[in-house]
Amino acid sequence: MKLGVLFGGTSSEHEVSVASACSVINHLNNDKYKIYPVYINKSGDWYHVLEDMPKKTFGWLPKRKKRIKNVFKFLSSLECVIPVFHGKNGEDGTIQGMLEMLNIPYVGCGVLTSSICIDKVFTKYVLKHAGINVAPDLYIKCDNNKFYLVNDSFDYEEVSVLEIDKLIRNKLNYPVFVKPARLGSSVGVKKVSDLNELIDALYNVKDLDDKILIEKNIVGRELECAILGNNASTIGEILASDVFYSYDAKYKNEESKTVIPADIDPNIMNEIRDIALRASRVVGIDTLSRIDFFLEDNTNKIYLNEINTLPGFTDISMYPKLIEYGGISYTELLDRLINLAKL
Repeated sequence: MKLGVLFGGTSSEHEVSVASACSVINHLNNDKYKIYPVYINKSGDWYHVLEDMPKKTFGWLPKRKKRIKNVFKFLSSLECVIPVFHGKNGEDGTIQGMLEMLNIPYVGCGVLTSSICIDKVFTKYVLKHAGINVAPDLYIKCDNNKFYLVNDSFDYEEVSVLEIDKLIRNKLNYPVFVKPARLGSSVGVKKVSDLNELIDALYNVKDLDDKILIEKNIVGRELECAILGNNASTIGEILASDVFYSYDAKYKNEESKTVIPADIDPNIMNEIRDIALRASRVVGIDTLSRIDFFLEDNTNKIYLNEINTLPGFTDISMYPKLIEYGGISYTELLDRLINLAKL
């Protein structure tokens, strides 16, 4: 099979995508697939990579590569594609839509699912409608350097930073997390404890995304579940040495640890797995995702935090490690995902 692996891209998660693609390519079965690595640089130019991809890397970029002049023609020569993108212009349904227009089978979630789940605001809106518990939040829209509070009916009300501060104190309480609504890998996420930190966070995040989510800090454990097809994995736990599971903690801080399976009550584990499968049905996931949860201290209340339709695929990433715990190797996982590829 002529198999394309697309990676890089124009999003702020470019480096994570490259690292994930290195792991994917090094775990593919070379006896089954003729692999065509395709790198998209930060300017959106497409290249066929002509060198071996390293096994262990963060920050590596391909040097030996050939510019692809006719992207559609090149892609149409492939029998299947694995889009290993994280974030905007890759994990958001754009690449998936292009591949569907070209009638090329691809690994991963479809256009609608991808576009819903990349947007934390819409994801939470859909999940709340389905009765799935999510963290309390404020949705702030930025337009021409003005901030607007957006309610559940999507009515807009202009608010100052001081008014946002008051809303946080009345509805959420500090500390809170300020995050861009349409980025992953914890890019741009700030833990905020007071007005001064809120000002810095808002003006930082608005440059990354004009949709800003301010979420209540849930004091508890960070748990994750992997979805493969219609099955849910065991539950893993993140033990981050940072103040939260930040970008550096995920990809650069070796002191952060994962525990598989999480040391939690079996009934709670089964409940989280059931919620993960229900959430998957709600947003239309039928191939893969990693679904993140909080388990609140004292109450044991479960909050669904995020749905990742193309989770990190590095050697230390939780998704392949959770699947591997269930007896499926990284290489077999890729085979199964390719078999689930959408036409």
